[in-house]
Amino acid sequence: MLVHRPDLALRRLTPSNRSELLFDDVLWVEQAQAEHDQFVAELRGRGVEVFLLHDLLSEALGQPGARQWVMEHVVSPYTVGPSMVEAVRGALANMDDRTLATHLTGGITRAELIEFADTDLAGSSLTVSTTIDSSFILPPLPNHLFTRDTSCWIYDGVSLNPMSWPSRQAETVNLGTVYRFHPMFRQAGITFWYPDAANAEEHDQFDIQSFGRASLEGGDVMPVGNRTVLIGISERTTAQMAEILARRLFEKEAADRVIAVQLARQRQFMHLDVVFTFMDRDTVTVYPKVIDSTTAYSLRPGDRAGVLEVTPEKSFLGAVADAIGLSRERDLKVVTTGGDEPQQEREQWDCANNVVAVSPGVVIAYSKNINSNRKYREAGIEVVEIDGFEVGKGRGGGHCMTCPLLRDP
Repeated sequence: MLVHRPDLALRRLTPSNRSELLFDDVLWVEQAQAEHDQFVAELRGRGVEVFLLHDLLSEALGQPGARQWVMEHVVSPYTVGPSMVEAVRGALANMDDRTLATHLTGGITRAELIEFADTDLAGSSLTVSTTIDSSFILPPLPNHLFTRDTSCWIYDGVSLNPMSWPSRQAETVNLGTVYRFHPMFRQAGITFWYPDAANAEEHDQFDIQSFGRASLEGGDVMPVGNRTVLIGISERTTAQMAEILARRLFEKEAADRVIAVQLARQRQFMHLDVVFTFMDRDTVTVYPKVIDSTTAYSLRPGDRAGVLEVTPEKSFLGAVADAIGLSRERDLKVVTTGGDEPQQEREQWDCANNVVAVSPGVVIAYSKNINSNRKYREAGIEVVEIDGFEVGKGRGGGHCMTCPLLRDP
């Protein structure tokens, strides 16, 4: 599992910038760190190998060519101003690997830039001259906390995702640095579902472009076995990008079926995994107010290359049951969010359905979702509770905070 411990980026979350950075509130960072540490301890205690993004990024930056590559992708005339490009790259070059990793995830202010720069920046840069010391030259990336979204591993390959909101798009550069330069990934010969260097319009496996209305985030993508993948069409993932990914998986013979489910484009339902996750091989948790009204489609390879066969499904849960090998929809064990309707709405908002299964029938969940956790236990699920009072303020639970790199077959 790849996770990211709360760090400098969350210290830079303020009441004035929290909305732009996609948070509903500011966090007590020390408490968020304690909660995240508890989460990681539970993962490791149950046999999950956990990697910290900051460690992998620091180690990747120590590899030949990594610093030059990341600076070319992060520092441009359009991000820092044309007169600042060389100066900012020079300042970043003066940082050691761990400090640079900290600022690639946590941002860099005007004051910090001047501290590391070798020249007088204000005399040659309008950008520096017109900003105050606390202004960001490179913005913080507090949503790195939710590692599920930036890249998603689907069977034996990975998609490096074009993110929906501008405040998250630079996250893909950091993951691209890790996948391109860290020895653990570089020597593995990774298959990239997206981007694909073989497609000229995508340029390079590690270069995320802006393709208009096409965006994809990992919270909407779930490989469920039997060569099937679920993709939510949501606030963050578009039908255009779901088609692109489906075609890529079919072209590479990595999957035979993609089940696309259309969700309301609302923040409280931003991804599929905030209203639906697996708890066991045949048991799911759902927020019924959303899942009961969804429209689902199965995508399969068409009769010639590049063509999709799109079939409406009678129900999303029926399609899921069929995909995992159950003969009837009612054989899929469905456990809804706990409590009456107002309690269900509250607990869904607090990530009750966003549990992460560490083994079949064992999930990690926030302790505050009392009604839902009770229902999960009554259904035979072992619920490991952690505190989520601070880390949950970004609208993500254990599922959002983990990017599985390798799963058991």
